Amino acid sequence: MTDEHYMRLAIEMAKQGDRTSRCSPIGCVLVLNDAVIAQAHNEVEQRCDPTAHAEIVAMRAAGTHLKRSRFQGAVLYSTLQPCGMCSMASIWAGISRIVYGAQRHQVHQMYFEDRDLDTIDFLRDAYKDDIAIEAGLLAEECAALYYGPDDDPPREEQANL
Repeated sequence: MTDEHYMRLAIEMAKQGDRTSRCSPIGCVLVLNDAVIAQAHNEVEQRCDPTAHAEIVAMRAAGTHLKRSRFQGAVLYSTLQPCGMCSMASIWAGISRIVYGAQRHQVHQMYFEDRDLDTIDFLRDAYKDDIAIEAGLLAEECAALYYGPDDDPPREEQANL
């Protein structure tokens, strides 16, 4: 299977999450040895858990499935650039590669930390030998899932502002 195939699965997860929860429609697929070991969407509001981002939910599912907490060689596909928490969890989990679609400049700022820190830049600098990061796969399709940079989303949806 190709990166594009797995990203399309992540997009479907995001759409599923958008239909079933009141969360940002973020989808994630975790792949190891060309097999999907977990897939998830954002469940923050559903679970009343601020850590239930799609990437974290997928890692928890993968850990339960594999009965371990490290996924060396795995690839994480996310429809949106992972936040700081999810990026660091990927390092702790031993994930080898992160592939994401929409980038910070393509979506509203509410989807990211309310600071100028870009965690992906930090990972590229500090952990460059531990993890490969690829941005912009199916970026336009992924960005279409979210409010754009110039949109005016409802105030109650702007958790990070």
